[in-house]
Amino acid sequence: MDAIRRQRRIQSLRSRIAGPQDAYERCRAYPCPNRTTADKGEGLNGLYCRQHIEFYRRHGSYLKQSYAAAELRPFRLQALQWLEGNQNDPAVRQAATAVDRLYRSSGAPVEAFRLAGKKPKERARAVWARLRHKGIAPTTVLATWLAVDLCIRNDLQPDRHDEYRLVQAGKLIHRLAGGSHRRWELERADGSTEVRELHKHPVSRGRVLRLLGEDLAQCCVDVRIPEPGQTA
Repeated sequence: MDAIRRQRRIQSLRSRIAGPQDAYERCRAYPCPNRTTADKGEGLNGLYCRQHIEFYRRHGSYLKQSYAAAELRPFRLQALQWLEGNQNDPAVRQAATAVDRLYRSSGAPVEAFRLAGKKPKERARAVWARLRHKGIAPTTVLATWLAVDLCIRNDLQPDRHDEYRLVQAGKLIHRLAGGSHRRWELERADGSTEVRELHKHPVSRGRVLRLLGEDLAQCCVDVRIPEPGQTA
């Protein structure tokens, strides 16, 4: 039955793409000259082209890029200092416990080169498992969410959509988890030794970033650094 339903969905999708679309001819990301995927008959997006759809998958916005590590670094340090000074706050303790719960429910760590083809939920769980395996403290994870929030608050041209915030947090978590690295030696026929290395980092885009951001948002629902002049 799953195969039948999948085939029906594919046929329905193909007919919707091939049928007439209420779409703009050109991509709405000015001054992009490309045609929208709906106008080209290559998708259902009637506002943006393929290039900006991929941009959205990677950054969480059709127009605004992700924050660079250098932009986020001072805010992460500020967030860590604030968390250290408020570690006995009930909301902070509850958030750290929620992150620890994510760690414990994530299962065994999975090597990055074994994640290809797995569903976004499985890849998101693997990220939490790698963080636990690396011994990343829950407060370090909480600081990523607070750093993104501070960066958006101090941005002169921010993207305040929830999607952008979730993806930015997801990208930070993804980067914090890192990838898989292996090194081994092979003995050649002449008796010499050859060293080989394998480095694999999962692709940072798509649904997995949204899932990571949603997980973290649920943990930090009651944690926020007050504005200057406000009390915690």
